[in-house]
Amino acid sequence: MITPKAKAGSSIKTKTGDWKNQFPEINSEKCIKCGICQSICPEGILGKKGEVPKPDLNYCKGCGLCASICPVKAIEMKRVDSDE
Repeated sequence: MITPKAKAGSSIKTKTGDWKNQFPEINSEKCIKCGICQSICPEGILGKKGEVPKPDLNYCKGCGLCASICPVKAIEMKRVDSDE
């Protein structure tokens, strides 16, 4: 199958499917909506700045950059359950 070329850093055509082994889980009570995680995400899957991030797990690569950069540790990387 031939797919159109996507722009560099665009998540539109880079759907992960089920190959990632971890994903971000965001604690909305701890989140201060600073937007740092949204700006560091290489796929831009965390939504709009100024809002609690809502990761689009269809495009998340599971890299963990968002969790490592969060100043209040509101993001935890969870392992994907292989039984799903």
